[in-house]
Amino acid sequence: QVQLVESGGGLVQPGGSLRLSCAASGTIVSIDTMGWYRQAPGKQRELVATVTRGGNTNYADSVKGRFTISRDNGKNAVKLQMNSLKPEDTAVYYCNADLKWMGAYWGQGTQVTVSS
Repeated sequence: QVQLVESGGGLVQPGGSLRLSCAASGTIVSIDTMGWYRQAPGKQRELVATVTRGGNTNYADSVKGRFTISRDNGKNAVKLQMNSLKPEDTAVYYCNADLKWMGAYWGQGTQVTVSS
């Protein structure tokens, strides 16, 4: 059984920083793309950032220049460094992993709240 466990959410003031971490465990052959998505109240889940196994990254326009995604293939882990946070970044953030031969898996979500 594969699990994705996230950590690092919390409450931060506007302009502050947070770092989210996610690690996949279980029987895993390899992971293709890993990424972070978020869902704010009343809104659909949206892509934040993704990174391929080879290190190619993709960001939502709203976070470009502020967020940085990185991964450790050896540890099946992905991180999201979030700087210059804004109130509109408030959402539940979900880790996603596209596992070879097994499909997509999601973490349980971690709350990020940006407020003064």
